[in-house]
Amino acid sequence: MMSSPIKKLSCLALFLITLCQVQAQSTEANSSELGFGIGTFNYTGELVRTYNFKYSRPAATVFYRSNLSKVVSFRVAITGGQLSASEKPIDAFATQRNASFNLFLLEASTGLEYHFLNWRDSKRFVRFTPYLFAGVGLFSISGNAQKTAEYSNVQVAIPFGGGVKYVYNPKWYFSLEFGIRKTFFDYLDNVSAGDPRYKNYQYGNPNDNDNYYFLGVSITRTFYSIPCPTNPYK
Repeated sequence: MMSSPIKKLSCLALFLITLCQVQAQSTEANSSELGFGIGTFNYTGELVRTYNFKYSRPAATVFYRSNLSKVVSFRVAITGGQLSASEKPIDAFATQRNASFNLFLLEASTGLEYHFLNWRDSKRFVRFTPYLFAGVGLFSISGNAQKTAEYSNVQVAIPFGGGVKYVYNPKWYFSLEFGIRKTFFDYLDNVSAGDPRYKNYQYGNPNDNDNYYFLGVSITRTFYSIPCPTNPYK
């Protein structure tokens, strides 16, 4: 018959092993991730009224993500790239204005992601999920050679959008994402309010803010942390 100290030690060891296994099975909700992505920036405003792939310019992003649960994640990201367009004439006014811009945009953002499927379940044959995200960000622009008005180069944006993620293995996965950046700013293209008494035509609609977009693919590395219990009496 097993002595009492050995029996207690065996029970404690079994308890610790079981607890570690439970923690390991729930690491999806306690993991951190680092990722990198490449893609394109695009723009809509006075010069281009609808999304046009012709004006896609290179961009890249780096991000950190913390998984709060199996379906909700928190992330912070830095995204930067070129943003440019030239007049797409829709009337005689736009033809006369013949405006263009080319700038560098740097964005810092934070937000939440919601995943529709339990995509990390190792028992699933297809490990993917569509997801939505929304948050808040700040962006800075540089490159407009001559301002047509006084404004700050740092502005607020509301990023939101969606995408699809696919797990390659427990440590690596890929995603495709499209995001809209709603701004409260009308000078991405350096064209907005103006005095129509002066017929230089270098003005637009001040009641219609500019927006920009990010379309890209990314690769993410997951880091698991499995906290096993320690002896509280040491």
